[in-house]
Amino acid sequence: MKARDVALIATQTALLIAVQFALSFVAGIELVTLFLAAFCFAFGYKKGIITAIAFSLLRCLLFGFFPTVIVLYLVYYPLYSVVLAFLGKLPYKNDALKLACVTAVCLVLTVCFTMLDNLIAPLIMGMKEKAWRAYFAASLPVMAAHLVNVAATVGILFLPLLKITVNLKEDFFPGTRS
Repeated sequence: MKARDVALIATQTALLIAVQFALSFVAGIELVTLFLAAFCFAFGYKKGIITAIAFSLLRCLLFGFFPTVIVLYLVYYPLYSVVLAFLGKLPYKNDALKLACVTAVCLVLTVCFTMLDNLIAPLIMGMKEKAWRAYFAASLPVMAAHLVNVAATVGILFLPLLKITVNLKEDFFPGTRS
């Protein structure tokens, strides 16, 4: 891996940590989905997975090392990176179709994140059925807020952020137009 790859991944990881911390006090509101989507869309799955893992581990320094969160993030975000990188390789007839596809996939993956959490946390914490049902029920309002957040942020900001990210890619890796 070249020094510019390390610098790029470190910068993106720092950006993800910053946007998560900035909004961490509001349940269901975040920008990691948006920023990681644009990054993986432009830079591909290899840099996306490394960034996702670095982000997942470094966020523990800020928010604490909770086994359920570590497992959730280390499973979800690398898979998320692969899916968004794959979307970045598809041919789109226009930006509206690209935006619709990315927004829809981000919404589906947001539901997957919550459902994965609803599976992992009870298993790791050894919850009984009644506690699991309460945990699941409590996750639904947060997921609803998260879905509204993802629809709005990705729907409004993805294309402008992708343009900036692609310009960054061309600066870091000349001759690699998307």
